Amino acid sequence: MTRPVTPTLDRVAGPADLRALGDRDLAQLARELRAEVIDAVSQTGGHLGSSLGVVELTVAIHAVFNTPFDKLIWDVGHQCYPHKILTGRRDRIRTLRQEGGLSGFTKRAESEYDPFGAAHSSTSISAALGFTVARDFGMPTGDAIAVIGDGAISAGMAYEALNNAGHEGRRLFVILNDNEMSIAPPVGAMSRYLSGLYAGTSPLAAFRDLAEGFERALPGPLRDGARRARQLVTGMPGGGTLFEELGFSYIGPIDGHDMAQLLGVLRAARARATGPVLIHALTVKGKGYAPAETSADKYHGVGRFDVASGTQAKAKSNAPAYTRVFGEALTAEAERDPRIVAVTAAMPSGTGVDIMAKRFKARVFDVGIAEQHAVTFAAGMAAGGLKPFCAIYSTFLQRGYDQVVHDVALQGLPVRFAIDRAGLVGADGATHAGAFDIAYLANLPGFVVMAAGDEAELVHMVATAAAWDEGPIAFRYPRGEGVGVELPSRGQPLEIGRGRVLREGSGVALLSFGAHLAECLRAAEDLEARGVSVTVADARFAKPLDTDLIAQLANHHAALVTVEQGAEGGFGAQVLHHLARTGRLDRGLAIRTMTLPDRFIEQASPEAMYRDAGLTAADIAATALSALGIAAPAFGRARA
Repeated sequence: MTRPVTPTLDRVAGPADLRALGDRDLAQLARELRAEVIDAVSQTGGHLGSSLGVVELTVAIHAVFNTPFDKLIWDVGHQCYPHKILTGRRDRIRTLRQEGGLSGFTKRAESEYDPFGAAHSSTSISAALGFTVARDFGMPTGDAIAVIGDGAISAGMAYEALNNAGHEGRRLFVILNDNEMSIAPPVGAMSRYLSGLYAGTSPLAAFRDLAEGFERALPGPLRDGARRARQLVTGMPGGGTLFEELGFSYIGPIDGHDMAQLLGVLRAARARATGPVLIHALTVKGKGYAPAETSADKYHGVGRFDVASGTQAKAKSNAPAYTRVFGEALTAEAERDPRIVAVTAAMPSGTGVDIMAKRFKARVFDVGIAEQHAVTFAAGMAAGGLKPFCAIYSTFLQRGYDQVVHDVALQGLPVRFAIDRAGLVGADGATHAGAFDIAYLANLPGFVVMAAGDEAELVHMVATAAAWDEGPIAFRYPRGEGVGVELPSRGQPLEIGRGRVLREGSGVALLSFGAHLAECLRAAEDLEARGVSVTVADARFAKPLDTDLIAQLANHHAALVTVEQGAEGGFGAQVLHHLARTGRLDRGLAIRTMTLPDRFIEQASPEAMYRDAGLTAADIAATALSALGIAAPAFGRARA
């Protein structure tokens, strides 16, 4: 494959080299950087559209500010690929999201140019304010620049930070990367105004003049358009903007792809700011790559693809994805019950509720990046008599945990939590792993906590949740394809707190909770080949436990091994507590709990991550043999 020709980019080993380039060269550098990003992501997959949208912005920030002394903080971080290329990681950019390679997000351990790690949204302004306080307390750090998207700034945490930053009044830069608006002032008028500002020898009477001057410099119709853009993002039709009311100097909107505008604004702001500043930059997600610009999701997340055609490589599978199974099962339940509604936090397609939205649009609510609100919103609907399904990834549900406890569990409200991306998720790495939801939900009084062993079980769990009105209920399922079992024509509600036995034996019992059931069945085959008789059971419920099933397994087997795709303190801990309370640990039962290890696991393929975690079929078999006191040198890491 021919690499793009990048003579200007080839001269850049780090941001200091950008500061030696003229403005015209910086514009050329942005063009070459965009080509490099496209080429790299075509080989690795990743968040392409968001990265293409900030190419010029990335170049301009590094050219104007003194990074890494000045702290550049990307919100979420999935738009950081151009930043990584410019900060000494170009030689590794084609290891992006691969095992042992670069993270797909900013990461403190990876580079001094990543001062704050992020893969969940809306944290940048809070962190940037923290850096400014450290600076003002004499720590060796310079200005802080937070780059936050129009989606991320909708979250409550961002507004909490804006309010606090405005109150503090400290010098701080927030760049609103707005890729939802269509207006853009013409290059000529805006560039002339900015050039005049920066070239002027006399300082502005007040920094506010800089912000207000943008609109004054434009012809009438364009001035009206710029004012409307302000109002769209701020909701303040008269007087100052919301940001100004919070204590920020507001500048914008500006064209986030016009290098002259960006450089002029950033230079003027850096030279004159004394307090918090918000710069409103309009960008296009996927900018400069037609397949991304015209795609419905702007190539937000892509697999490997052909640069010329934009065609993405898709792995073939005969099994449907769990997310699609959930979406179709939820739609089927919604067809039968008009009280069913769905809530998601900016992830309609990621969670599968977009499938329901195509049939029942009025009953699907996307609340934006606002998990706390989503949970309490669902609680309110449940209190009002509806049947809300709150569909949120495991790693994002953590953000609404107080609301899960206080607004749902404490009041016993029947909110149905559909928890996608349970377990290890591959290329997104530790930040997106669904490791903790079993533990943090199963310890709440009155909660029902389920996990699907396969895609057919997921259909039944959707039906179970729809039928359950006694209190909160949750079901978890992994990313990716199912195992290929036949799907039922209609889900049937499961008996609450009742598991199932898939295979009966007498020597060792493997008790699985969730999607590692297939690995347990493979482990049973390995053990049977060594002459060990194996029972395999699917717990289905971490709460309430099937205590009769656990008693049966404990009483009739020499060893019991629990297996789950979650952290310590989850399903295995619930089983251990029950066995201890009932005295079954007093009689010599050999029990082992297999969980994710007590550490974060870096990105790799899901298979490699589970090998790292010690949760392969071979690991399960070896653990069972060890519990039985049988040496097993052939097991463990030998099996891929």
